[in-house]
Amino acid sequence: MSSDGNRKQFWKRNVAKVPGSLIKAGNKPPPATPGKPKKATTFQEFESITSDAWDVGDDDDELLAMAAQNLNIEVVMETANKVIENHSKQQERQRLDDTTELEQREEDTQEEAAEEEEEDEEDEEDRVEEGDVTSPELSFASQSSPYTDGRLVKSHSEAPIGSPKDAAGECAALHRQRSLPHRPPVIPLVARMADQNTSGTPAMTEREASRLDKFKQLLAGPNTDLEELRKLSWSGIPRQVRPITWKLLSGYLPANAERRESVLQRKRQEYFGFIQQYYDSRNDEHHQDTYRQIHIDIPRMSPESLVLQPKVTEIFERILFIWAIRHPASGYVQGINDLVTPFFVVYVFEYIEEEVENFDVSSLQEEALRNIEADSFWCMSKLLDGIQDNYTFAQPGIQRKVKALEELVSRIDESVHRHMQQYEVEYLQFAFRWMNNLLMRELPLRCTIRLWDTYQAEPEGFSHFHLYVCAAFLVRWRKEILEERDFQGLMILLQNLPTMHWGNEEVSVLLAEAYRLKFAFADAPNHYKR
Repeated sequence: MSSDGNRKQFWKRNVAKVPGSLIKAGNKPPPATPGKPKKATTFQEFESITSDAWDVGDDDDELLAMAAQNLNIEVVMETANKVIENHSKQQERQRLDDTTELEQREEDTQEEAAEEEEEDEEDEEDRVEEGDVTSPELSFASQSSPYTDGRLVKSHSEAPIGSPKDAAGECAALHRQRSLPHRPPVIPLVARMADQNTSGTPAMTEREASRLDKFKQLLAGPNTDLEELRKLSWSGIPRQVRPITWKLLSGYLPANAERRESVLQRKRQEYFGFIQQYYDSRNDEHHQDTYRQIHIDIPRMSPESLVLQPKVTEIFERILFIWAIRHPASGYVQGINDLVTPFFVVYVFEYIEEEVENFDVSSLQEEALRNIEADSFWCMSKLLDGIQDNYTFAQPGIQRKVKALEELVSRIDESVHRHMQQYEVEYLQFAFRWMNNLLMRELPLRCTIRLWDTYQAEPEGFSHFHLYVCAAFLVRWRKEILEERDFQGLMILLQNLPTMHWGNEEVSVLLAEAYRLKFAFADAPNHYKR
């Protein structure tokens, strides 16, 4: 009993009126006695008194209705208008004060400037009278501007320009600009053709000019040293000499300079002889499926601004159809169409200075178009001769390379390899396209052209070195890969890698890493087998 008594004493409170109880309209509250207020003597009584404090229901609506009745709309609007009017007057006074202050500062500054100019003129006259003649440049530099605090201005960027009001505005703008988030750099267009260090407007650096001179000297000789040309080309080929360098390195042109023109004429005539012989058969029952597939695939190529030009589409259709007819072991396979584009773009540069992406190819002379078409056909044929097993039945070349890629990655980055296995990602699901299209769907075209500079210079570049480039390319994204935690996320990442902003620097790093891997593993194939 004593414990019950203590519990009752504990919950005693000196509360005259507990909030939460609603007094409904029409019911007058009982008159308050001036004496001692009634107390809640137990927790049960306290709970019963305050139980409606958190009830949600009709009481809320009644409270709102009572509040609305007590508010006079006219009074509210009048009060609001007064507040707005007072605020406007206060702002106007502040604006007038600021304007007056700025005008006063301008007047003071102009007076000071006038006084200093008068003093400078008097000093100049004294110096001239004394025979102290100063050059105009030196006297101009030594003049003290009212805004430089007597400092010697070393450059135009250091000297303030304009009135103090302008200077104050510039300071405010600079402060506002610094407070804003950093704007990302401009991302180059995906379809921009030429590599950044040799394209268009940017002036060549001293190093680039020196490399170009080395190429020109090497190519000007009666017999081009192809081994030396490969060494120079490994780090990239200047745009001006890329067409002839690619033709030499691919084996299309001979090293002997005297024979080149006759070889070009003969090969070009041979190609157009194939067109006369085979192209009319594209609608025959035996070949119509091949031509139909080519016709479907070309509009899917990139860049669209180039391949969708009717003249370019017509050229690509002829190149691909003639190659398929002359190579019945493989015929036309999707992916071969992409391999025409780099050759075509590079050989167009022989005849134009601007970028191809916005150039109307049909404006070229007919002879130039015929030469570009024939040269692209023969160089693409040379490339495919080295990787034709990629496109024969069941594409065994690609199957072997994807398997080799899996084994290589398991040795060079086991974390990435195990992460793929954990989420059941098969290398064939993403790397098949890397091998089939030579990474052309993963990189901007400008990067593909730079990559092919090295492939042309590297022995078995397209068939063998490409494996190590793919391995370096995959490991390059290890951080992003390891952050993905499901199959779908990994596949979306691997099929849409963010390379849109890539240029020469990123490709050079990729090639350097690929060369390191080749040096470590190429001559020791069992090294990357467990």
